[in-house]
Amino acid sequence: MTIAHNIETIRRDLPASVKLMAVSKQVSVAQMREAYAAGIRDFGESRIQEAQAKQQELSDLSDICWHLIGHLQGNKVRKAVQIFDWIHSVDSLKLLHQIDRVAGELSKSPRICLQVKILPDPDKYGWTIPELIADLTQINCCEFIKISGLMAIPPLGLTIEQTQELFDNARDLSHQISQQPGLQLQMTELSMGMSGDYRSAIAAGTTIIRLGSIIFGDRTEN
Repeated sequence: MTIAHNIETIRRDLPASVKLMAVSKQVSVAQMREAYAAGIRDFGESRIQEAQAKQQELSDLSDICWHLIGHLQGNKVRKAVQIFDWIHSVDSLKLLHQIDRVAGELSKSPRICLQVKILPDPDKYGWTIPELIADLTQINCCEFIKISGLMAIPPLGLTIEQTQELFDNARDLSHQISQQPGLQLQMTELSMGMSGDYRSAIAAGTTIIRLGSIIFGDRTEN
């Protein structure tokens, strides 16, 4: 199947309220151009250096929206703020404040998702729910970035039912934060749902799905 066919198949059942992001890490620029020709404008990358090289090669496609979805180290914040429109994987208050400070220095305003661990998961970064609730007042103090919502990734090995419950809980947490008195955090975005579970995420009300292998085929991690 072609990339264009895969995208068309996904879009058939995709609500208008859900943004389709193509996860293009370890995908060639030629494949990304195929996805672009099929209507994709949102691309997700995990590594700064890879994204930077691709942006140079795709500089003729000026309407691409670039999303950082991988773990962001503190020493790479400045470059991330320079080249990404969205940063989904903000996983600590320290990192959030650093991004906000650098965004102010660079006169940038990236959109931010707060990465939360709905269930314990030693393999993932992010706030636990109690940690996130405790930090909301300080999160609310950010001046230059646009805090848009939550990012959630299920642990490996969950059943379909457990995955659905996790996504539902992430949605409920988002609503809870938006309703906190005295805060101005309107969590309008939910970044959740990948190739194997995006239908469950859609059922829970996600607004952004991050699809890689179902669009481009399997890739070899390195």
